[in-house]
Amino acid sequence: MSGFARDPKYYGDRLVYEPLESKWSRYHATHCGCGHDWLETHAIPAGFTVLPRGRTGYYGLVGPGLTEGVDEEKLTANALWEAVTGKPGTQTWYESVHITCRSPEAEAARRAENERIYAPRRARAEKAKTEKATPKQVEYLTTLAQKVGKERFDAEFAKVIKGSDIAPRTPRQHCATAAKRLTKARARKLITALVGHD
Repeated sequence: MSGFARDPKYYGDRLVYEPLESKWSRYHATHCGCGHDWLETHAIPAGFTVLPRGRTGYYGLVGPGLTEGVDEEKLTANALWEAVTGKPGTQTWYESVHITCRSPEAEAARRAENERIYAPRRARAEKAKTEKATPKQVEYLTTLAQKVGKERFDAEFAKVIKGSDIAPRTPRQHCATAAKRLTKARARKLITALVGHD
């Protein structure tokens, strides 16, 4: 999302405007339509400077009327709008500044919070790789097999078991019997594949 930011790690002590590329490209295409890159053709010639944010592909803009010579209590993107679209900006609301603290303490807290949120999910995903498919999954797969046919079931089943020691369904074997050999994770993948062909 576009917005004003301060991020000492990437921008030093400068206030920047971080544009959402897809949004500003759309603005440019709709209101100018010259077919050229909006940054190189309009923003940079208007006096804006691009500050890369590390190697992430994201960047910040600084320049007159946007982040320079402005009241930080009354920030708008009107100056950039005028440069990119060729029309006066009409933004009447003021934007706040997103401040990112990347001190060692803040980074450690961020990592700890991510671990708190994602560790249980990773554990469940790992568990699903070894636990047998549930009766509900087997029942649903049996229903799907009846809808899509054994040929489609076998084709998708083969993809799902690739790289494992699970044997393919034999010609006289019921789809439900074959499905019982799957793990929860592989059953989930097979369901997703078959629903797409339902």
